[in-house]
Amino acid sequence: MFQTVALSGSRGERQLFSDVSVTVKPGTLLAVVGENGSGKTSFLRMLCGLLSPDGGTILWQGKDIRRLKELYSAQLTYVGHLNGIKDELTPVENLTVSACLAGDESSGAIVQQALEAVGLVRPVHRLPTRVLSQGQKRRVSLARLWLSTRPLWLLDEPFASLDAAATSYLTQRLHAHLNNGGMVVVATHQEIAIPADAIQHLRLTR
Repeated sequence: MFQTVALSGSRGERQLFSDVSVTVKPGTLLAVVGENGSGKTSFLRMLCGLLSPDGGTILWQGKDIRRLKELYSAQLTYVGHLNGIKDELTPVENLTVSACLAGDESSGAIVQQALEAVGLVRPVHRLPTRVLSQGQKRRVSLARLWLSTRPLWLLDEPFASLDAAATSYLTQRLHAHLNNGGMVVVATHQEIAIPADAIQHLRLTR
């Protein structure tokens, strides 16, 4: 189980949000919504330990993540708003490197299956990533989710630049993760086709 207790955050001298308390149980997706500038990305970065909150506590299985440190990091997969891929590498190479760094399965066959799951097939997955469209680059980044076995996924605008087919692939993958007892926190401007009993919403307001 994942929780925030009275969490608050700011950017410079401007407060983004305060007193945010939410609980995410296994099999649940939390959709974080709000206007641009409301702090959705900052909120996610706090959840994954990349940014310190101004106040409040983040708990994993009832324990403060600041004490768990690497033990907590090993439980999550974070996909930020930026794709985090290298233009000079191919999709196969990008995914292999990220999988190795995360400690996920990175064999050639597994990596190719993940890329095919997001609709990237030969010869696309052997081309330099710099020649791909923004939607294809986003698919390369999101293919990490087909390799991840970690229970907590933190996703920042994962549907950005995706066409209808890729949106469907990702939605199905989220379904599968939740059905396996996983947890997902998504910052998004879009509706997610997840059953009502598996989704909750958090609106950030300044």
